[in-house]
Amino acid sequence: MNRTATLLLTALAPISWGTTYLVTTALLPAGHPLLAGVLRALPAGIIALAIGGTLPRGGWWGKAVILGILNIGAFFALLFVAAERLPGGVAAAVAGVQPLIILALGALVVQERIRPTAATAAVVGAAGVALIVLSPAASLDLLGVLAATGGVTATALGMVLTKRWGRPSGVGPVAYAGWQLTAGGLFLLPLTLMFEGLPPAIDGTAALGYLWLGSVGGLLAYTLWFRGIQQLPVIAPGLLALLSPVVAAILGTLVAGERFAPVQTVGLALVLLALVAGQLGALRRPRA
Repeated sequence: MNRTATLLLTALAPISWGTTYLVTTALLPAGHPLLAGVLRALPAGIIALAIGGTLPRGGWWGKAVILGILNIGAFFALLFVAAERLPGGVAAAVAGVQPLIILALGALVVQERIRPTAATAAVVGAAGVALIVLSPAASLDLLGVLAATGGVTATALGMVLTKRWGRPSGVGPVAYAGWQLTAGGLFLLPLTLMFEGLPPAIDGTAALGYLWLGSVGGLLAYTLWFRGIQQLPVIAPGLLALLSPVVAAILGTLVAGERFAPVQTVGLALVLLALVAGQLGALRRPRA
């Protein structure tokens, strides 16, 4: 499969994650974000393990746990703290700086050269996300900003380590995603019981929402995501992550009836420009 096809398949992951806000507010019981994280990760991980039929061996037990905590468990937990203390737009704006963090970590950990085009695209993309999600009255909370920054840094480090460690020979992308989803879900389970208690009664509407998050936003999305990280320059999926807040904002306008202001249109244009320019720069093969 060529790089363009891999890029398009990888983009399906952040696009599906962009539906999370709408699904959560429209279908799930309020006040249980950690439960949503557990049900998004753990059942999908167990199903992926059954499909893949492969467990980690040797040092990969530790690596799978580390990657699962960074990419899923710690991210969801810190996202919970940020959501409690920050408006959603501020948290999403902080997430917009993730490509810049990935550029720095990619240079340090996997020695990927920082291309000027990719760096410029990361800055422009972060500015575009801020224009889309931030309101003039957005308030800042230091602990909330630190939690949001910690969450995006954890996933950025998880992406870079996923690139560095690769995937063991003979292990398919579904099994590999299953290792991380299971580890992340098990990390979240005691936190959920500690801070949210026993789950509420789950009706048919909530079950539909959890099914969507676990199947499309969990099993399918993370299988494509980890596969893309391993086959693309690390900044390429990092920039694709900007699609998530963009999709969330568009769905809010089309489905939830939220108003899309002119400044958000400018932000959307900046993000799309950053995505196209950044991907062209990241996928350009160096001359011999």
